[in-house]
Amino acid sequence: MLLMFRGSLVILSLLTMFIILSLDTTSTINLQDKFFEPVSAQGFSDAKSGIQNETAESTTPTDRSLIVKLLADNLENRINKSAAILEITGELPQVKNVSYANSISSELHGIPKDLDIAKRKVAQDILASDTDLQLIFFLMPNGDMYIEEPYSRQQNLTGNNFAFRDYYKGAVSTGDTYLGNIVISASSGLPQSNIAVPVYYSDSNNTNNNNDNRSNSNMTLLGVWSGGLNLTVFSEVLQSLNLTNGERIVYVDQNGQKAADSNKQSFKTNQNESFANLQAFNNVLQEQKPGSAIEMINGIRMLVFYEPVQFHSTTWAVLLFKPL
Repeated sequence: MLLMFRGSLVILSLLTMFIILSLDTTSTINLQDKFFEPVSAQGFSDAKSGIQNETAESTTPTDRSLIVKLLADNLENRINKSAAILEITGELPQVKNVSYANSISSELHGIPKDLDIAKRKVAQDILASDTDLQLIFFLMPNGDMYIEEPYSRQQNLTGNNFAFRDYYKGAVSTGDTYLGNIVISASSGLPQSNIAVPVYYSDSNNTNNNNDNRSNSNMTLLGVWSGGLNLTVFSEVLQSLNLTNGERIVYVDQNGQKAADSNKQSFKTNQNESFANLQAFNNVLQEQKPGSAIEMINGIRMLVFYEPVQFHSTTWAVLLFKPL
């Protein structure tokens, strides 16, 4: 039975029930079609087309600022879309059920493949509907891995407890969805950022006038429902743009760590590249607004355009480098 929450969470409950019905009647849920307007995909296509036209035909600072803003808006929308899918499905009884916790095995880095099929099915449906996510996993309240999908990623894990990760700490300490730093994945060995959603059990008979349900002392943490962003997909979008004259665009996380790169060679050979020392990046964190700065990078004088990407309390950035 779904838990009843006040205010906006009533809507969430209705959406959750709709997903349950879909799970019972279809083999695959297209969550994006059900909960997000189909025009969003067209909007991205139109934005990409506009960016390509700008990069191919324009050279003024105003044009470059517009390109960076379009990319930042698109990235922000995509992260928020993926987070919303995780938040909605995090209210499903299949996700909240952790009755197989006693079957967690350190050798398997979680529970066996043939257990908690319902939760694995939800994870598989999310991955089928949102290509911006490449894996889904559930951590126990203490940070132990419960499941990961695809299961091959669970098999490849090099650890069993992830309470030390910033995304786990952020979600648990804030009681809210948290976007993690770029880290090296324990299951792929590649850079990855995770969106973490804390999942709670609440005493529905308790009343509290505080609008923040997670501040309620009767809220019990069941685990952390998370999705790993597919950073390769973000890079492929940048690499499809018609950049000219040595220009380059990167997405960076809150620590200045590269998340995506328009330069195919740098994306492959220097995945751990950091831009934390750039004045442009520090301007983003300090000013929380767009701008530009002139910097020397690898001996080349560059005009760097920057735009913040906001997600809850986290700030990423889009940086465009133009040689002078």
